[in-house]
Amino acid sequence: MADKRDYYEVLGVEKGASAEAIKKAYRKLAMQYHPDRNPGNKEAEEKFKEVNEAYEVLSDDSKRSRYDQYGHAGVDPNFNPGGYGGGFGGGFGDFGDLGDIFGSIFGGGQRSNPNAPRRGENVASRLELTFEEAVFGADKEVSVTRIENCPNCAGTGSADGKVETCSNCRGTGQVRTSQNFMGMTMQSTTTCPKCGGRGKTVKTPCGTCRGKGKVRRTQKLKISVPSGVDEGQTIRVRGEGCSGTNGGPSGDLLVELLVKKHSFFRRDGFNILCEIPISFTQAALGAQIEIPTLKGKYTLTIPEGTQTGTVLAVPGRGVPYGNSGRFGDQLVTLVVETPTRLTKEQKDLLRQLDGTMEAQPKKKRLFEKIRDTFDSN
Repeated sequence: MADKRDYYEVLGVEKGASAEAIKKAYRKLAMQYHPDRNPGNKEAEEKFKEVNEAYEVLSDDSKRSRYDQYGHAGVDPNFNPGGYGGGFGGGFGDFGDLGDIFGSIFGGGQRSNPNAPRRGENVASRLELTFEEAVFGADKEVSVTRIENCPNCAGTGSADGKVETCSNCRGTGQVRTSQNFMGMTMQSTTTCPKCGGRGKTVKTPCGTCRGKGKVRRTQKLKISVPSGVDEGQTIRVRGEGCSGTNGGPSGDLLVELLVKKHSFFRRDGFNILCEIPISFTQAALGAQIEIPTLKGKYTLTIPEGTQTGTVLAVPGRGVPYGNSGRFGDQLVTLVVETPTRLTKEQKDLLRQLDGTMEAQPKKKRLFEKIRDTFDSN
């Protein structure tokens, strides 16, 4: 583990960084080194694995605590805090044998059965989607770094498949020792030095996993993204996390979703938003125009006398409500474009038109208020 970089250094954050700062740093680096953005770039691929490994630890409070206390050894799948003077949870770990004695007195030295099935830990990953993929769903590949049973020894840690119950602790993973403390003989329970607390031993360790039974691997998994997902949501893929121990179930894969911005559309919940420019003539006289939607072209009817900022709804052209068969709407904001670069003839025509038009009631009232203001002065 000596060749591993410090996880805080990998993400470029201070040791006391907040969870939000760690998440922000990870998101930036994951986007930078993502395999889809660096096809065939081995260096970027290794960086991506390193960044994911660091975030997997530092985003988990329990793992981060162990890492802060023990370094990389603390997050090793076969981590044994008892072997580092801790594991008693009462604050006596730094006092060596004395800690063992006090730990035994207060009942903190007991461990669960090392041979009992244990569920594997969850792993986190991120996936970037296009705007359309988030709306309609898609089948995607995601890169996952997780701890798996060693394929060479099937998780036993033994090169020949032979695993024996530890003769020193008889499979409990713990041994009792007697120590004299201030004239009293005290019994304490410590981690078995022969099996490291696993309760099992192998004569010929597997060369692939060095007898641990676990290996860290990065691979791509296919996942199905449902329709209607949005930025920041997490998809849970059950059983695709780290392998369990002693026949325990695997953990889950938690995929956080990122959604690229669209050049034209925006999203508000289950509605799709957009702005459509229309001409002065179309606004005044009304018209039918073709507009884009995520489901293709749509003919929109513009009523006469339309003002800038008018919002028209196109039913059923928004985001699907899961698998319910219902959809949100597309909300179209109309923007009336004022004509520019008019010819002299066009200007004359507009002046003639303006002279023939009566002030609208609302406009009339405004003119009256302005006139009354001047008259009062």
